[in-house]
Amino acid sequence: MKIRFIFAGLITVFSLPIFAQSYQGNTSIHSFNKAKKTLERQVYHDHRITLYCDAKFDKNKNITLPNGFTTEKHVKRAKRVEWEHVVPAENFGRTFSEWRDGHSDCVNNKGKNFKGRKCAEKMNNEYRLMQSDLYNLYPAVGAVNATRSNYNFAMLPSSKSSFGVCEVKVHGRKVEPTIGSRGRIARTYLYMEQAYPRFRLSNQQKQLMNAWDKQFPVSEWECKRAKRIERIQKNRNHIVYERCEALNAK
Repeated sequence: MKIRFIFAGLITVFSLPIFAQSYQGNTSIHSFNKAKKTLERQVYHDHRITLYCDAKFDKNKNITLPNGFTTEKHVKRAKRVEWEHVVPAENFGRTFSEWRDGHSDCVNNKGKNFKGRKCAEKMNNEYRLMQSDLYNLYPAVGAVNATRSNYNFAMLPSSKSSFGVCEVKVHGRKVEPTIGSRGRIARTYLYMEQAYPRFRLSNQQKQLMNAWDKQFPVSEWECKRAKRIERIQKNRNHIVYERCEALNAK
């Protein structure tokens, strides 16, 4: 009996690290700028299409907007592609004390203390890793990225599109994304919650993301994107991986 208990204990001890590592986030890319360049050159080099509007862009970040795209704000940014945090940096950033309260070493050249994103980026390696996670970064029309800001996603049935034919709705600090982007958005949120214990979805957001995940299945491109990122970043997005395995089994 003692031998059985010892053997069972050893299995438990040695299996714990394996389980813990199975839902690991980014541990290899520490720079947001490096993350953007990596995506441009190694992930999106043959699929230069934005998340929300399906706008094409070239290697120089010149963007071709769809006919009928309109915007009243951030007109200059509509002419360029930007890399958007689908889960906004502020949503996980405010869980860091450096973001909320600053740090004694976060002082500008005028001797004034600062906090927020710049302080968290300067002082906290865990924040830098989360900020640079490739799975959470997508190309977007700059004007859409700017208008979306750090707002949560929601359904806005009574609102009109804020960008003409690119049917992204922004109203009351809420955003309804285009139909074609909802599945990818949902699986990104679910991945970030799974990979990073400090990031938690509200019950309402979790319910919405689970619904979108089921309603809008993975595509071949989403699966290919995840494989490329896994090879580069050295961690697996289990949310997308499981959906892709089910797709391939059909």
